[in-house]
Amino acid sequence: MTIYSSRQQEVSQRISSQANKAKWTDWRWHIRHTIRDIESFETLTGIRFEPEDRAGYERTLEKFPLSITPYYLSLIDTADYANDPVFRQAFPSVRELDIGPHDMADPLHEDEDSPAPGITHRYPDRVLFHVSNLCAMYCRHCTRKRKVGDEGHIPRRAQMEQGLAYIRSAPRVRDVLLSGGDPLMLPDETLDWLLWNLRKIEHVEVVRIGSRMPVVLPYRVTDDLMSIIRKHHPVWLNTHFNHPREVTRSAREALAKLADAGIPLGNQSVLLAGVNDCPRIMRSLLHKLVRNRVRPYYLYQCDLSEGLTHFRTPVGKGIEIIESLVGHTSGFARPTYVIDAPGGGGKIPVTPNYVISWATNKVVLRNYEGVITTYAEPDCYTPTICDRDCASCDLQLKEQDAEEYAAVGIERLVSDWDDTQSLVPEGTARLDRRPGGDNAQEGSHDG
Repeated sequence: MTIYSSRQQEVSQRISSQANKAKWTDWRWHIRHTIRDIESFETLTGIRFEPEDRAGYERTLEKFPLSITPYYLSLIDTADYANDPVFRQAFPSVRELDIGPHDMADPLHEDEDSPAPGITHRYPDRVLFHVSNLCAMYCRHCTRKRKVGDEGHIPRRAQMEQGLAYIRSAPRVRDVLLSGGDPLMLPDETLDWLLWNLRKIEHVEVVRIGSRMPVVLPYRVTDDLMSIIRKHHPVWLNTHFNHPREVTRSAREALAKLADAGIPLGNQSVLLAGVNDCPRIMRSLLHKLVRNRVRPYYLYQCDLSEGLTHFRTPVGKGIEIIESLVGHTSGFARPTYVIDAPGGGGKIPVTPNYVISWATNKVVLRNYEGVITTYAEPDCYTPTICDRDCASCDLQLKEQDAEEYAAVGIERLVSDWDDTQSLVPEGTARLDRRPGGDNAQEGSHDG
């Protein structure tokens, strides 16, 4: 464990005294001894809440339950717990009961985009497969607060079979993301069974696991688990570090095991007010990740889930952080800042603007220092016009390697093979005013 103060060392010793060294590194022991109530939290940390505050926390837990592993609890700096990033991510706030006018139980419409139990199919070539509603710890900023901890909806193998059946029936699906809850809450034998069944599906090329276990319970990354995953490669894993304080010695050892097992590692952080909304904190986190062979993947704008208003920052704060990274650190150490669009619109990248203007033969750009420069366009360019007749194309891509797909959305407007001239939103009043107009004008020229 990483120690941050003498008082925290005392707390860590008090927590770990429940178990001998062998038990402390047993992930199942941590699950059995998860802290789920305020009284246990106070006993283990020595923190004493005022009665009014305690009553507010109890009210919050009636709606959004508490679950903290002893390991993650041991990382809290109790000398300054109110400002501690670990505490803020793990312990309830009465502000979670402030449901704003824009808050939604399912802001990403995952349930509406679910064609089969456990499946969310939003993008053409990949699906999200919900295989667990349980987590080792319930993050206070979780976008799926409506599901996590709901033991009445823990997927069983019969339900997983329905999800597998859908994937088998969808030949365009080449990428399956196992999510939850936390897939690594599944027993080893269940995870082995699930990966084995996915590997039997010919069109599934990649399986990804989304897990926060390396952060909140790194002892889950066992030799037995690595042996299972090695059998089913290619398997990728995205984890969820939000603060450099979480990259402890135990976490680093877990990441090393995963990387040594040949598992490509990525990280998805959420931008959280009062936790990591600081360029220096974020840069420190990213550098620690890449030192441990973890590629920063996404930086998420906090979703519009119920009770997360106090965690949200303006989008401008995310832009500021990305601006502080471009040019100041390696490209592979920079995540993509995204807003997961409400209503199921998917992840939308948001970046600083580096293109200042265009002219006929040049593009005007600026760099991270504020230097303004130009890039000359080619004087002569013979475009390759695509008519989807790959057999007669001069570009050398053998037909057997050319995946077939239909143009969707904006790609339809820029492609050569689709004659769509405009995409018209449903409910456009101007079209309803036209003779016989029922807004059935999609694809027409809007002149």
